[in-house]
Amino acid sequence: MTEELNSYIENAPDLKGAIAGISIRETSNGELVYEHMGDVRLRPASNMKLLTSAAALSILGKDYTFQTKVLTTGQVHGQTLAGDLILKGQGDPTLLPTDFDDFAQKIKASGINTINGNIIGDDTWYDDVRLSQDMIWTDEDWYYGAQVSALTASPDRDYDAGSVIIEVVPGERGEKPSVRVIPETNYVKVKNIAMTTDAGVEEDLTLNRIHGGNTIIMEGTIPAGSPNVKEWMAVWEPTGYALRLFKQSLQNYGISWNGEIITGAAPNNAEVLFTHKSMPLSELLMPLMKLSNNTIAEMLVKEMGKVVQGEGRWETGLEVMEKELRGLGINTDNLVIRDGSGISHADLVPPNAITKLLYQIQDEDWVETYVDALPVAGVSERMVGGTLRERMDDLNVKAKTGTIMDVSTLSGYVQMENGRKLIFSIMLNNLIDEEDGPEIEDKLVEMIADQQKA
Repeated sequence: MTEELNSYIENAPDLKGAIAGISIRETSNGELVYEHMGDVRLRPASNMKLLTSAAALSILGKDYTFQTKVLTTGQVHGQTLAGDLILKGQGDPTLLPTDFDDFAQKIKASGINTINGNIIGDDTWYDDVRLSQDMIWTDEDWYYGAQVSALTASPDRDYDAGSVIIEVVPGERGEKPSVRVIPETNYVKVKNIAMTTDAGVEEDLTLNRIHGGNTIIMEGTIPAGSPNVKEWMAVWEPTGYALRLFKQSLQNYGISWNGEIITGAAPNNAEVLFTHKSMPLSELLMPLMKLSNNTIAEMLVKEMGKVVQGEGRWETGLEVMEKELRGLGINTDNLVIRDGSGISHADLVPPNAITKLLYQIQDEDWVETYVDALPVAGVSERMVGGTLRERMDDLNVKAKTGTIMDVSTLSGYVQMENGRKLIFSIMLNNLIDEEDGPEIEDKLVEMIADQQKA
């Protein structure tokens, strides 16, 4: 194995001038069977989620759920609440528009039709720092760079919290395409200066959100008769987004109020009308790992800080996460951890540390949940194959992908035909084009899997 892998790394054209860190271990005893720059700290991209998920399962537990509470102040007289209605978010990234409808229905069922007070959104479970410390400004427009709030909403069951879907439908040639925001909300406005062109022409649409607001500029062209185009765009200030959806649901159920819609902290004497619980962490790991959901990863960091230290801050959460990783046998003095998702270009992790983590967790009672959440190579079902559904369909691989500019990574487990199972981490940095990475990684894993020695 050693000679073959070394030869490929030395001679692969796309690795000229790049850094390839590789670590391979036995699952049975953790023995290193191959390494190439295994102790060199490299940018992990979304392989960072392997560390975040392990720490979250260890600290929070696989049955952990996020709560959202609806509270009231004052008293209900007849069908009128003489006080405020409060929506308190506690970090749930899975709230959908239908959940806000459900909240409104329950409020109505409790006998409240009118509120003599304000509608308040409470996002104080976390701090008000919305973006992780190394977020690149060009990522802020997109779902993978969405802002983090304890009170937020997702447009669909991918649970990209803090984002909306912009759907573009081509018109007739020479006309503007039509645009739909999903979920329907006036919180986001689209300035449409795009045009429909001749059928068969390549689509060339550009969407950009104006910094500091929720106006999206759409320009460029879309060919007549082409399929609809969907883009997932981050909103500015997700607390306001969630509040706007809540307002729409209240109106749809005929609930009125005479106060303002504002943000603020629920008073200590507020009474809980009802509590909504998210899916357990074991299920939430599926979109996190299979689809490489950045926002969920970052919210888990803040949640770990809140649960352990009472502070829903990145700094606190990362301290808690590093301590837990040390408890799992990882030398965190050799790591640079700046976020939970790996979107930071300042994160640094050696391949040997990743394979050691994947070995160490095998005795944890949550390991099955963890491994099941990894993408499965070659399985077309999206929530099974995830980001590996179109890769290595002839191999038995469960692994986490990672991609940021100039970086491609892949770490997980490969099982050979003879039953031998190995742990691997492949970290490619300083690539000219990160899109070259998957082909290199797949070839390396194929070479690893071809080793039939027991």
